[in-house]
Amino acid sequence: MIPHLVTYRQRRRDGRWSRWHVPVRPVLLVLSPLLLLAALVGLAACLVFRVSPLGALRGTGHLLCALPGTRFDIEHGRTAVSVSVSRSKRVEQP
Repeated sequence: MIPHLVTYRQRRRDGRWSRWHVPVRPVLLVLSPLLLLAALVGLAACLVFRVSPLGALRGTGHLLCALPGTRFDIEHGRTAVSVSVSRSKRVEQP
């Protein structure tokens, strides 16, 4: 199942948090021409490196199915970034 919502949180240097909720489907619709181009480049890369295109597609599908529930937290100095991928449209509180 493709994730529905990506939440991006960033702590600024002054200590305040900024939060962005990015819906995945509208972004995919807007970027679909680039997605087609990326698929063609991926197919060419599979042919150059002699990798099975079907196996690469299957691996990409497994990666997308594993994304929901994933959370990335990075902190450096006074700046922190948190990215969480959720399956439901409900917003999760950290």
